[in-house]
Amino acid sequence: MGKDILERAKEVLKIEAKGISALGARLDGSFLQAIELLYACQGKVVVTGMGKSGIICRKIASTLASTGTPSFFLHAGEGIHGDLGMVMKGDVILAVSNSGETEEILKLIPHFKLNGLKLIVMTGRLDSTLAKAGDVVLDVGVREEACPLGLAPTASTTAALAMGDALGVVLLEKKEFKEQDFARRHPGGILGRKLLLRVEDLMKKGDEIPLVREETPMKEALFEITSKRLGFTGVVDIEGHLVGVITDGDLRRGLEKKGDIFRLKAAELMTRNPKAIAGEMLAAEAVAVMEQFPITSLFILDRESRKPIGVIHLHDIIKAGIV
Repeated sequence: MGKDILERAKEVLKIEAKGISALGARLDGSFLQAIELLYACQGKVVVTGMGKSGIICRKIASTLASTGTPSFFLHAGEGIHGDLGMVMKGDVILAVSNSGETEEILKLIPHFKLNGLKLIVMTGRLDSTLAKAGDVVLDVGVREEACPLGLAPTASTTAALAMGDALGVVLLEKKEFKEQDFARRHPGGILGRKLLLRVEDLMKKGDEIPLVREETPMKEALFEITSKRLGFTGVVDIEGHLVGVITDGDLRRGLEKKGDIFRLKAAELMTRNPKAIAGEMLAAEAVAVMEQFPITSLFILDRESRKPIGVIHLHDIIKAGIV
C-alpha cells in the first residue's frame, strides 16, 4: 500500500514537471511583449483572478512587488462590486484564468478597455473570450491535470505560478534590481537586517564606550574594563585620538612578562593601532572584519576628527540577528 502511494505521488510530480517544461518550448514574442508592457508600466501591475487561480495571482503580485515592480492582487469577484476603484489609469492588468471564461474577470474587461489599460492574459485556452480580449496572451495550458478527475486545478496552477515567476525574475534583471533593493522591501527578514542595519545603528555610544588616556594608571584602566563589561578599553592621546587598546589578552601577557601591572600606565600595556571602522559600514561587513583579524570588537571613528564615537561588539551583532 505504501509503495503504491509513493508511486502515485511521483506520478503527480512528473505531470506537474511536464506542465512546466512544456512552457519553455512555447515562449515566444508574446512573452517579450508582456515584459515590455510590465517594464514600461507607469502605475501598478494589477493581477486578477478567481478561485485557485486567484491564489496564484496573490503570489505573482507579491513576487512582483518585492522585486521592484509595484503590484497588488485584485479579487475579480470583489472588483465587480467596488474594488475596481483601486485600479487607475497607467496600470497594467495581468489576468489569470485557465479556462479563459471566468465570468467575474470577463465583466471587468469593459472597465479596463474604457480606461485604456493594457491587458496581459495568462490562460490555458488561446481561443477563449479572455484570450481574444488580451493585448498580450501567454499560453500556460497543460496537457493534463494531476487530479485523476481532471477537475481540481493542479498542473495548470503550477504552470501559471511558474510563468509568473519567469515574468518576475526577467523583470528583476531588466530593472537591475539589487540585493539592497530587495532588502528595503524586506526589512523584517534576515537579508533585510544584513543589508540595511549599519554599525551606527548598533554601536555603543557616549559613556558606554570604554576609554582611558595614555597616562591613566592601570588600576583605573582595569576598572574601566570591568565596569563597561566589554573585556577591553580603548586608549586615547591628549587630543582624544584612538592610539591603542587594552584587552583581557593584554592583561594576561602583561602579568606574565611584567609582573605587577598596577605600577604601569595604560600606554605601557596597550596594543597600538587597534582596528576601527566607519559608522556607515554595514553590520554584516563589520562581522567580516572581525573574522579576518580575528577580534570581537571594533571602534567606530568620526570621519573628520578620527576620534572614537562608538564601539561595536560581536554580541551586539548576534543579538540583532545579523549572524
